[in-house]
Amino acid sequence: QVQLVESGGGLVQAGGSLRLSCAASGRIFTNYAMGWFRQAPGKEREFVGFIRWSSGSTGYADSVKGRFTISGDYGKNTVYLQMNSLKPEDTAVYYCAASGRNYYSGTYYQPNPYDYWGQGTQVTVSS
Repeated sequence: QVQLVESGGGLVQAGGSLRLSCAASGRIFTNYAMGWFRQAPGKEREFVGFIRWSSGSTGYADSVKGRFTISGDYGKNTVYLQMNSLKPEDTAVYYCAASGRNYYSGTYYQPNPYDYWGQGTQVTVSS
């Protein structure tokens, strides 16, 4: 089992920045990738980005590319989502997820490969 706890959400004005953290505990050595997803009210959960632990390679949704950056601190078992130039449409509950399976990178853009999910943290961007 892997436990994931997100933190760092809050209220920010458009154009501002936030950094979310996702601390992992448990059988973390089995994780191949960590992902971030978000869900706005009335919408489906959508992919934000992911990081592959072995290489540090990342991938992002087009809607956040150039504004959001994912990084990981393996020693702290923590993944970060740095969000800059925030827009009101970024308002959502943000979830981190862990995948214990090694896939082609494109697969991590979908929720299916992820075995564990955090409880989510609210991000609200005011206009």
